[in-house]
This record gives sequence, structure tokens and C-alpha cells, in this order.
Amino acid sequence: MHVQVLLFGILKDWLGASALAIELRPGASVGELLEHVSNALPANLPALATSGIAVSVNAEFANTAHILHEGDEVGLLPPVSGGAPDRDEETPTDAIALTQHPIDTEKLLAAAKHGEDGAVVVFDGIVRNNTRGRQTLHLDYEAYEEMAARQMHQLACEARERFGVRHITLVHRLGRLQVGETSVLIVVASAHRGAAFEASRWLIDTLKKTVPIWKKETFVDGVVWAAGEPFPAELALSPPEAAREA
Repeated sequence: MHVQVLLFGILKDWLGASALAIELRPGASVGELLEHVSNALPANLPALATSGIAVSVNAEFANTAHILHEGDEVGLLPPVSGGAPDRDEETPTDAIALTQHPIDTEKLLAAAKHGEDGAVVVFDGIVRNNTRGRQTLHLDYEAYEEMAARQMHQLACEARERFGVRHITLVHRLGRLQVGETSVLIVVASAHRGAAFEASRWLIDTLKKTVPIWKKETFVDGVVWAAGEPFPAELALSPPEAAREA
């Protein structure tokens, strides 16, 4: 049985590839796959079982007991910097996107406002010029795009249901970003300010823990994959390790 393994963030650097084709016995589990991949790691690197990863199968989170099938696409997901609903069932006014282009905050904010709204809350995450006392030159964001888009749509649906807000804009930039550029924009429109504030905070906190987007930080004195937020306990296979210098 053959499966395709996709690697992201620091895992891609550790194994020196963005994808692996792996042959397993028929009926093998995700746990067996992880053992197979861990055995391929150089001796001076930690086993995948201790790197705090989560796993997806065909762009959906999976646990170690999940049984794999011929042609499955398995994502090995380090902690992010940071079943999906059918898109046809979502409110069409939500604006959810991953983009390689600069985010136009003013345009998206204007598009989010409607006459019935009493409040619009904006979270504009920007690239700062330092992290942990080190001068930042630029950031590079990458994502498991199919899965990230699904997760972002799911978050928007859940936020509208949980907080009763009318509209959500959720846009994340990918690729290289310079200091001062917007990396993530969240706009929440609602009849009441309390719900808009709560939904905005919940969206950014949850996105940073569950959506497969990773950040590589380039400083004047080195490069490192950001350690990121740990996956929730029900998704992570084990506690995360600290980031490693590239």
C-alpha cells in the first residue's frame, strides 16, 4: 500500500523534503506510519513522537489509530503559528481566504459593514521588527492550504453560531512578509459590540492553535521556525519541542 506524506515547517527541514512516498502493509495505521517516518530521521534528531505534531489524513485531523488506505494523503503538522462543513452551507457574505498578495485592510473593512451592524471589530496582525529581543528582517508563512482553508471556513461558521455575529472576514497572508505588513486580518460585524469583541478574540486564539499555517522568522543573526501555539490536547500526539535554528 502506498501513501503520500506531506511535510511542513520544521519537519520539512528535518527530513529534507516537502513530500515522501511511503510503502506500508495493507491496513497500516497512522501510528505505524509515524514509526516508519521516525526511523528515517537522522540519529541526532528527535523522534516524531516527541515533536508535538498533529496528523491529518486527506486534509482532516486524525489520530494514531486511524487506518490508512491506498493513495491516502497524510500531513505531518508541527505546532502552528498560530469533518469540515460543505461550503455551500456557509453564509455567502463571509470572506475567508489565504493569499500571497498584500491584504487590503481598508477595502475588506468597508465591504464588511452593513446597515444592520452596530459594531465592527478589526484584528490586524502585523509583522513587528523584533521577536524575543532579536531584530527581524522578514517572515515567511507557509500552509497546508487545502486543510487550512477548510479549517478557516469551519472557524467562521462556529464563531457565527457561538457568538451570534453576522459576518466574518478571515484572511491570512502566505509567502514572504516584510516588517509592517499584515499577516492576518479578522473583521467581525455584529449588531452588538460585546459579541464582536468576543468572536474576534476567539477566532485569532483558535486559528493560532488549530489552522495549519507555519512561520519562519529571519533575524539579523539567524533563522528559526517559530515554535508556535501547541495543538489542543485532543489533536496533538505529544507535547511540542522548542523551535530549532535553521
